[in-house]
Amino acid sequence: VAANRRAALQKVAGAVAGALALPQVASADGAVSTATVARSRGIYGGRIAALSGAVSKGDFAAVADEKNAFILFNSGAYQLKTPAAKAAKAVAQEGTADIFAAVDAKDAGKLKAAYAAYTKNAGIDLSPAKESVMGGQGFGSDYDWKNRTPKGTVYQR
Repeated sequence: VAANRRAALQKVAGAVAGALALPQVASADGAVSTATVARSRGIYGGRIAALSGAVSKGDFAAVADEKNAFILFNSGAYQLKTPAAKAAKAVAQEGTADIFAAVDAKDAGKLKAAYAAYTKNAGIDLSPAKESVMGGQGFGSDYDWKNRTPKGTVYQR
């Protein structure tokens, strides 16, 4: 009978220890917000917009080198859990597939068309206004997405 009590207490102690250990397991929420969407659109959208010259020249290597910008834009700019964001993400992923199919086929005409369709659907501005250093502060801290980008200007006298 003592062995049965001992075994039962060991099982209970093991269950309690397991229950106490579970809350310590990391549980990230993904930090999905309009700020993280804006950050993704700003950083990776800017990298995609900077490819417009390479696309017009038919520079397949430059587009292939920025494949991660498309992947990160698609995963970050459409991370909200709304039906509209999910539909837009599907269109963006299809557009990315079209762009890289054109790169693989070395088809400049198809690349230009796919890139134009992608940037139009994603709302990426291909000719953003250049920020002036005399126009004021363009970012608020080191954590602002505009820091270390062309949009992150600092006022100079």
